[in-house]
Amino acid sequence: MKGSLCIAGLGPGNEDLVTPEVRSALASATDVLGYTPYCARVERRPGLEIHASDNREELQRARAALELAASGRHAVVVSSGDPGVFAMAAAVFEALEGNVAWHQIDIRVLPGVTAMLAAAARAGAPLGHDFCAINLSDNLKPWSVIEKRLRLAAEADFAIALYNPRSASRPEGFGNAMAILAASGAGNRLVVLARAVSSPNEKISVMPLRDVDPAMVDMRTLVIVCNSATRRAGRWIYAPRCAS
Repeated sequence: MKGSLCIAGLGPGNEDLVTPEVRSALASATDVLGYTPYCARVERRPGLEIHASDNREELQRARAALELAASGRHAVVVSSGDPGVFAMAAAVFEALEGNVAWHQIDIRVLPGVTAMLAAAARAGAPLGHDFCAINLSDNLKPWSVIEKRLRLAAEADFAIALYNPRSASRPEGFGNAMAILAASGAGNRLVVLARAVSSPNEKISVMPLRDVDPAMVDMRTLVIVCNSATRRAGRWIYAPRCAS
């Protein structure tokens, strides 16, 4: 097989945060596949075919990319942020697993700046000690699993990055998550609400969890629930490197 497949992260929004490695892959691609808003970030040029699709067509997109690579094309599947964090890398390998004929395709995963890192950098260093990331979407896992992970992460005093917090189809989930965290002892912790981070519409807010209104949050918001040791240093916040 002379084709190839790159699974690339476009970063959180600002084009300066797209890595040179990803730019090089896009420059040599014959085909780019991705969710429509992410494909819109890719510069059009002669010889490049763009295959945009809906947000819930990850496996179909992955199979299409693998088929293109197997036919000799140079395909790039794009995600926002990092492709390995709640994004397309897992979908590609899920599609790959069941088809031995695709196992010899030249595949590379090209990392990007994921939203929680961009958000943390704007606030200071809230991920300076142990942390975890939880996707609040219950499209691919039951809410009971999300609830358990939230409770245990709070009890373990991790800083918690929350992805996909609140959508029009599940407006109640984020409020429920805040209630679970408060009941697990996190009500006084600082929370970072980073909306549209690194874009012209960026807004960063920091407040105690008890003051967070779910209406402040949408799908463009990355939420970081800080650990209990997090401190303020002027306008910045940080998690001390040593914590009990």
